[in-house]
Amino acid sequence: MRPASMRIRRPTGLLMALLLCLVAGCSASWPRDTSGSLDAATGGTLRVGVSVNPPWVTRAPNGGVSGSEARLVRGYARTIDADIRWRVGSESVLAEEIRDGELDVVIGGLTSKSPWTDKMALTRPYRTVTAPDGSSVKMVMGAPLGENALLVSLEKYLAEHGAR
Repeated sequence: MRPASMRIRRPTGLLMALLLCLVAGCSASWPRDTSGSLDAATGGTLRVGVSVNPPWVTRAPNGGVSGSEARLVRGYARTIDADIRWRVGSESVLAEEIRDGELDVVIGGLTSKSPWTDKMALTRPYRTVTAPDGSSVKMVMGAPLGENALLVSLEKYLAEHGAR
């Protein structure tokens, strides 16, 4: 007959192995992208909402979009082989559109103190700048609410290229 300590370890070991398999299986699909935004944009079209706010986003005389955030988005789009469809509007309208799934990213000099967090997720700050009053301001971009692969992918790109 086995000692009591051996009988307890076997079920505990089995339970730990099952728990490990369960966790590994769940993490294989993380980050969840329930709306398929990254899949849709990759090799397709990245839908970008733009609020004009120099120097972050400006309108060119020919109607195009430029500025430091527009350059970042263009670079990101190249990494996922996406064309960009720009949608110019006010922050409030763009916040509604990204909440409704009509946009993938919102840019326009958004900061970490954006009032639109009930309508869009904010990326981690990609750059800190000094405001005219001397305070530090953390720059972010908007993405659809909820954990999604596009947000994670964009944040990785911004971590590598955003501080420039």
